[in-house]
Amino acid sequence: MEIWVFGYGSLIWKAGFNYDERLFGFVKGYRRVFYQGSTDHRGTPEFPGRTVTLEPAEGEVCCGVAYKISKKEDQEIALTYLEVREKQYDQKTYVDFFTESSATVPAVSGVMVYIASPNKKLNVNYLGPASTEEIAKQIVKASGPSGPNRDYLFQLEKALLEYGCKDEHVVDVANEVRRILSEKELTSE
Repeated sequence: MEIWVFGYGSLIWKAGFNYDERLFGFVKGYRRVFYQGSTDHRGTPEFPGRTVTLEPAEGEVCCGVAYKISKKEDQEIALTYLEVREKQYDQKTYVDFFTESSATVPAVSGVMVYIASPNKKLNVNYLGPASTEEIAKQIVKASGPSGPNRDYLFQLEKALLEYGCKDEHVVDVANEVRRILSEKELTSE
């Protein structure tokens, strides 16, 4: 039996596991937000970066990719890999995945997705809402073992735009980071 995994952050451009099929589409009833702290990839425990999670949002959609993994061995390897990679995300849920905006029936049901909940007892790395400027300032400063937090942001923005998906939250944060970086450049000259 196959499994499907939904990626809405770095999984869009870097799966890191073998898969049989990759579909671009969206899930309904969620929005992507930079509310999760990253102390293991894009930040440190002393200065966490910000990565995206999904937040329930009536009437919203979140675009991303769904990966189909068919072979038992590939599934075991992928799930072991994802449990480590997504370890700061405390919830795993299953969603309906759509590929057509007018569709009433999902292309795939039961797609697994990792979500970082706002429950600080279960998710010590949850940072929560902040202004676009505050999120951008944190992203500009943060860096971890996987590189600068801004690279994560810009790669996400690029990947979404390549699929024709304009996520306002991602674009707003990216534009604010660019503004901060250009100001830093001007003041350092």
